[in-house]
Amino acid sequence: MRKPTSVAALTELGRVRLSKTFFMRDMLHSEIAQVHGLLNAPDNPNLAIAAGKRLCEECLEPIQDRWGPVRIRSAYRSPEVNALGNRLQREGKAGYTCASNEANAARHIWDLRDKNGCMGAMACVVVPSFWDAHQQPGDWQILARWMHEHINYSQLYFYPTYWAVNIGWHEKPERRIDSYAEPKGRWVTDKS
Repeated sequence: MRKPTSVAALTELGRVRLSKTFFMRDMLHSEIAQVHGLLNAPDNPNLAIAAGKRLCEECLEPIQDRWGPVRIRSAYRSPEVNALGNRLQREGKAGYTCASNEANAARHIWDLRDKNGCMGAMACVVVPSFWDAHQQPGDWQILARWMHEHINYSQLYFYPTYWAVNIGWHEKPERRIDSYAEPKGRWVTDKS
């Protein structure tokens, strides 16, 4: 599949089913792209689809099977969209939190392999039913423990709003959990 440059081609890409309940269309929304009039579509759709399928099948579907609907906040970013978000973030513009393209390769930029040539994908999600049941300080750790024990993740980054979490799948997983919610920092995964 080629990079979409028409409505018909983007529609075809959006209809690609990544897993039993997720489609590529679910992963393409970007506030940055929308506000700045950019096309948030992969240069290499085949690589993005391959990485996205692994993320959805190995991470998102098991979460949804256990906790109910998963809501995508941010997933795929084109290098152009991500670079703009990173530049505006470095300039101190509110609402922009993108890492560099190099840091987001094989993470939010699904169609760009990392510096080691590995494939990966990341999505920031919210699990509404989990948030509804677990809003006490530190409750994100309940979800972190469950994810650590049940999904094939590479990285998890938890946020304080609705316990949103960046979930990354990678060919060579790090199995790393960090939090911007209290308690902040690296989470030790060998807790009993």
